[in-house]
Amino acid sequence: MKVLVTGAKGFVGKNLCAELNNIREGKARCYGDLAIDEVMEYDIDTDPALLDEYCRRADFVFNLAGVNRPDNPEDFNKGNFGFASTLLDTLKKHGNRCPVMLSSSIQATLIGRYAGHPYGESKRAGEELFFDYGKETGAKVLVYRFPNLFGKWCRPNYNSAVATFCNNIANDLPIQVNDPSVQLELLYIDDLVSEMISALKGQEHRCEFEGLDAVQCADGRYCVAPVTHKVTLGEIVEMLGQFKAQPSTLLMPEIPEGSFRKKLYSTYLSYLPQGKAIFDLKMNVDPRGSFTELMKTVSGGQFSVNISNPGITKGQHWHHSKWEIFIVVSGHALIQQRKHGGEEIFNYEVSGDKIQAVQTIPGYAHNIINLSETEPLVTLIWANESFDPSHPDTYGEPV
Repeated sequence: MKVLVTGAKGFVGKNLCAELNNIREGKARCYGDLAIDEVMEYDIDTDPALLDEYCRRADFVFNLAGVNRPDNPEDFNKGNFGFASTLLDTLKKHGNRCPVMLSSSIQATLIGRYAGHPYGESKRAGEELFFDYGKETGAKVLVYRFPNLFGKWCRPNYNSAVATFCNNIANDLPIQVNDPSVQLELLYIDDLVSEMISALKGQEHRCEFEGLDAVQCADGRYCVAPVTHKVTLGEIVEMLGQFKAQPSTLLMPEIPEGSFRKKLYSTYLSYLPQGKAIFDLKMNVDPRGSFTELMKTVSGGQFSVNISNPGITKGQHWHHSKWEIFIVVSGHALIQQRKHGGEEIFNYEVSGDKIQAVQTIPGYAHNIINLSETEPLVTLIWANESFDPSHPDTYGEPV
């Protein structure tokens, strides 16, 4: 299959082409038997003569080309309607009736605050042009009205509040929120690309619109990416504040699979400047070695790294409810456990040559001994709860 993508260097185009090329190169194997032979990328700086060749050979067309913020409002129609007309005329010239997708906008509803806006009007005209083309030629037409988009590679200070907030907060720049209660419907770029690949396979989701809301139905006139998120500006800014503070608090917020928070965190990280991608951790150092907290979670405990100098014994305590998992990644150690008040000792000899996990048991005194006389011992530790200095649940007792 040969795929033509117009607007290939834009936000959506860049992400889509990256995944299409992953499929073409055999790097993405999650799309079943979908095979892509060529990705033809067309943008504003591409030789216009290539459009003719691409339209002749294409098996599927993603038309993502468009104008969002021209200097002259009249350019909305030129960029959003004019190019679409040229594209469809070129396909007709070659008798190519391959499926054609159009990226439109929710603003094309021309409802409420979108009424009378030249951008929405140009998008609406482009939609009708595509529908008429489908009736005339019999070609399959897929028209998507995108809500607000966000994700990596989105241009800040342009047409995405999320991109602007992520960029500015990551780079210590001011943001402006006039009304934190304003709610946005947001579509994550990976969810959109997933839907685009589904459309390529003939498995697009269809819908009709009730006002601004897309209602899925099998025979809908429009197409839709089924997963979006409705979030207020205030909620977005609050989350971004937590993400920015993570290097100092070490607290990783809850990021459930598929959640908006998870997608926003990935987006925020994509805007970090080089210097923010590395940060110091507090090493608690004494003659025995060091102990460093790596990360704390809201409900999943915390991660730490313990370094013991040669011959050193650490631990020698027990917990009521806390439990830990010790994983020696470098060195040679003996981990011992003994039930509080008991005599039997459980011995576990472990090393970085064979990675194993040792589970500490609540109510058992435990320690970790560096058996080497020359090399440090490096142990990763997960505890089921983050350390609370006001309630440490730690009681000294030799094994």
